[in-house]
Amino acid sequence: MAIALTACSSGPKVRSDQAAGINFTQYKTFSFVTDLATDRAGYTTLVTQHFKDAISAELTARGYRYVESDPQLLVNFNSNVANRSDTRSIPTTSYHYGYYHYRRGIVYAGFPVYSNDVSTVHYKVGTVNIDLVDAKERQLIWEGIAEGTLKQKDLEQPREAAARTVALIFEKFPQSGS
Repeated sequence: MAIALTACSSGPKVRSDQAAGINFTQYKTFSFVTDLATDRAGYTTLVTQHFKDAISAELTARGYRYVESDPQLLVNFNSNVANRSDTRSIPTTSYHYGYYHYRRGIVYAGFPVYSNDVSTVHYKVGTVNIDLVDAKERQLIWEGIAEGTLKQKDLEQPREAAARTVALIFEKFPQSGS
């Protein structure tokens, strides 16, 4: 199952948080935690690989270097898809016409009938969390989160959806020196 978000017309909601007093320029290297949250049954999923590629590209573009051993930063990420339903009720008014006989003939009259049109909409919501951990201190120093409605295109093109989502999350990443 593809687990990613995309920037739709309003886009996903993206937020981030960071530990106080962290100077991000002190970090130069990164790697991924051993057991990533998106892996299943002891093997790397395609979703995991899509996110690793996208995150590596974003961190490399910011001057960080990927290393196999002894990294300064450890990266973990998770994605989740939840089925949601909304019940929507829209008040409506219609007019019904009837007639009655009143002394001199037939009179037609309209009277309103009030009702609600109720519909249920089913959709998928995806959430992606990216954590950066100081490897030496084992402390979370930055977290980026995106949540939004998944489109059919996201499910059909998970690599592209993962790349778009990760790029949106990293727009919230601290600038060098902050």
